[in-house]
Amino acid sequence: MFKHILMPTDGSDHSKRAIERGIELAKLCGAKVTGIHVMPDYPMMMIGYEGSFDPISQEKADEEARALAADFLAFVQKTAAAAGVPCDTVVATNARPYDAIVNTANERGCDLIVMTSRYRKGLVSLIMGNESTRVLHRASIPVLTFRAIMSVDHPDKTPPKSVKT
Repeated sequence: MFKHILMPTDGSDHSKRAIERGIELAKLCGAKVTGIHVMPDYPMMMIGYEGSFDPISQEKADEEARALAADFLAFVQKTAAAAGVPCDTVVATNARPYDAIVNTANERGCDLIVMTSRYRKGLVSLIMGNESTRVLHRASIPVLTFRAIMSVDHPDKTPPKSVKT
């Protein structure tokens, strides 16, 4: 069925659950997975008292972003290894994460993208949109999204630690 699944991650709990489910699917299909984290490509302008650009602050921000990306992708690798699924990872940089996700899927010959979808409502949804929706509209391959909102009886939903009745 599927042979190569791309799994974008932002390190959130929702993203981790989507990765776990995607790796289960990859194992069932005998597919390999590629985890991807897209770092924002917004030049950070640090203006000092004299109006100068601070390249050291920019370098530090880049190092921190790369460390976070490595941490997020380590989860993908660890989860895939535990399931016996071949895994590769990619760190991309792009101001539009959905472009990097779709471009990577095309470049690597992926036949499915598995990602989480966060629900936003009102004005926030109009302004910020949703990366998974953008990927869905731009991708030429299937996109499987896992909703971030779960019903109370969903198997992944853990019960509250203390319930007073």
